[in-house]
Amino acid sequence: MPTPSVVITGAASGIGRATALLFARSGYRVGAFDVDETGLASLAKESAKSGRQISTGILDVTDADAWQTRLAEFTEPDDGRLTILINNAGLLSSGRFADVPLAAQQRMVDVNVLGTLNGCHTAFPYLKGTPNAQVVNLCSASAIYGQPELATYGATKFAVRGLTEALDLEWRADNIRVAAMWPLFVDTSMIVGMDTGSTRSLGVHLTAEDVAEAILETVRGPSHWLATLARSAHRPVGLQARAMFSLAAISPSWLLRVINGRITKA
Repeated sequence: MPTPSVVITGAASGIGRATALLFARSGYRVGAFDVDETGLASLAKESAKSGRQISTGILDVTDADAWQTRLAEFTEPDDGRLTILINNAGLLSSGRFADVPLAAQQRMVDVNVLGTLNGCHTAFPYLKGTPNAQVVNLCSASAIYGQPELATYGATKFAVRGLTEALDLEWRADNIRVAAMWPLFVDTSMIVGMDTGSTRSLGVHLTAEDVAEAILETVRGPSHWLATLARSAHRPVGLQARAMFSLAAISPSWLLRVINGRITKA
């Protein structure tokens, strides 16, 4: 049986890095991509110390041509097959909407939404040619209800949520499972200096390793569509996210608005 392969974006640090290391230790052939060349070199060196090789490469996820090049290179040893795509690359800028520079907000949309769209679209032929292939998109609990001080970031994750739900249904016929991970705030460089009403209320209780382990557990779950008819495409990570996701499923919109107003101190 061929070694399963995984491509991970935003892999130079944070959740992506923890996921790349965990999947390498778990026997996957890992392709780790990012715009941070120094971080990728450090990742490859760290993995090599444990006897695991990780293939790295520079990838700007907003560049569809670069996606084509990297995927062709990585899948060539496997005759064009790709077992798992993990769209992890993302940006976060927090603060009151009118105070966050427009360029920063546009960049979030480009990376978080266009980057995920590029990955899914470009990887499809490689996934379709691989039995029980999977896509994991990094979503966020901020996509449950719009978050003050995270307005555009949350909006990008609403887009990721919609894309995940649609492709999980559309690609069922191609035996490709699509799932979204829903962590709350994770202790990575992404939230350094972040001070919002929701972070003050809820705190930060997840590590990058927590999310990586949840991703691995998700992809090792049932993959055949007959076994997954009853499952959700969404996987909340951590007790807080699970509680919020469950509450959102049964609460009317007005109540979610009140709860989010209290949490975010809006």
